[in-house]
Amino acid sequence: QVQVKESGGGLVQPGGSLNLSCVAVGDIFRIGVMGWYRQAPGKQRELVARITDGGLAYYSDSAKGRFTITRDNAKDTVYLHMNSLKPEDTAVYTCYLSLSPNPTQDLRWGQGTQVTVSS
Repeated sequence: QVQVKESGGGLVQPGGSLNLSCVAVGDIFRIGVMGWYRQAPGKQRELVARITDGGLAYYSDSAKGRFTITRDNAKDTVYLHMNSLKPEDTAVYTCYLSLSPNPTQDLRWGQGTQVTVSS
């Protein structure tokens, strides 16, 4: 059984920075893609960023240029470094990963962590 545990959410002022971490714990053979979704109240869930086990990253248009996703394969951990935060970045950020070479299969999800950008 594999668990996904996030940390690092909180309250930050506009223009500030925040770092999220997500670690996979359990009986892990391999991890494929790792990434972050977010969902704001009243809005659809959106993919923020994802990264392959080879380090190839994808960003949503809203994240591009402000957020950086990295991973440490030896630690089964993915990070989301968020800079120049805006109030519209306020959302629950949820980490996910795939235990399959297919990035859409065998997914595991974290519980989510709240990020609030407000003065």
